[in-house]
Amino acid sequence: MKKRIMKINLSAFIVPVMSVIIALLIASVVILLIGKNPLIAYYEMLKGAFGSSQDFINTIVKTTPLILTGLAVGFGFRAGVFNIGAEGQMSMGALFATIAGMNLGGFPPYIAIPITILSGMLMGALWASIAGFLKARTGAHEVITTIMLNWISYYLGNYMVAGPLSVGSGTPKSPEIAASAKLPVIIKSQSIELTPGIFIAILMAIVIYVLLEKTSTGYEIKAVGFNPYAAEYGGISIAKNVVLAMAISGALAGLAGALEVMGLHYRYLGTLTSGKGFDGISISLIGQNHPIGIIFAALLIGSLRTGSNAMQFAGIPKHIVMIIQGIVIFLVAADRIVKTILTYRKKHKAGVEK
Repeated sequence: MKKRIMKINLSAFIVPVMSVIIALLIASVVILLIGKNPLIAYYEMLKGAFGSSQDFINTIVKTTPLILTGLAVGFGFRAGVFNIGAEGQMSMGALFATIAGMNLGGFPPYIAIPITILSGMLMGALWASIAGFLKARTGAHEVITTIMLNWISYYLGNYMVAGPLSVGSGTPKSPEIAASAKLPVIIKSQSIELTPGIFIAILMAIVIYVLLEKTSTGYEIKAVGFNPYAAEYGGISIAKNVVLAMAISGALAGLAGALEVMGLHYRYLGTLTSGKGFDGISISLIGQNHPIGIIFAALLIGSLRTGSNAMQFAGIPKHIVMIIQGIVIFLVAADRIVKTILTYRKKHKAGVEK
């Protein structure tokens, strides 16, 4: 039994790694076809992502919300729900964190920061719970309801920064949050600032891992995800766990929005999410829906995004990065392809040894 568990865990690690390697090899062929050197391209990409303290901080800043949106989607997957509403939940979390942060100027940071964070998480949880409640009560599919909620959050956010919260001219935006609600800066390199947001994101990944693997609540959520009918037969409430899973998923996405406001933009912008909620879907797939795997998947996507800018200076289109990301997602989603390659190599090696 132990050997089987170790084999499953090893497979969950090898498949994404092999997928990245295969994706880089396929992308190398594309780079060669456009007359460029893939080694130079990948060197520039790594240099752009980690070549200096500013590049490294920029990569970490981009990785932070991706960890949380990846966790949001991955947690939903573990409960058998397809939460593609992380974009809207992140937006609502950011909006209400901004509203809370704007009104906490008279409070010290040790009160203002937690309240701002909790405001974002609670709003994200509430927004996702709408879809969870509709699924549990009426059977409405969460894909449809979360898509609809994404659009509602988009227009609601735009209305707020164009109307009640509008300030200044140019890009629609809200006023800045109070200084006491901003996350402290740990490291600053030119205009790029690193805040404790990355540590909060990693801590949440650990919390979700413990919740899923070490608690009875996590067991029930996973049971509903594996087989809802068997779980119900065993006395586990499907409705309760679906709503709970969506609420926790939404809280994670809402936290991503709150951290973007508190540590990067310091206000709400209509373009604040920039598709990071949808990126959570691919990150969750690459990370195999495992909280720790999602951290590394988010770092991979974050470094690819940062490094793509440096690749352009070497004359390589940034779309190569999208090709790499697309191939990785395809191979992880269709992991049977990678497993077949690994099995073939193992059999071939055994045949040569004989």
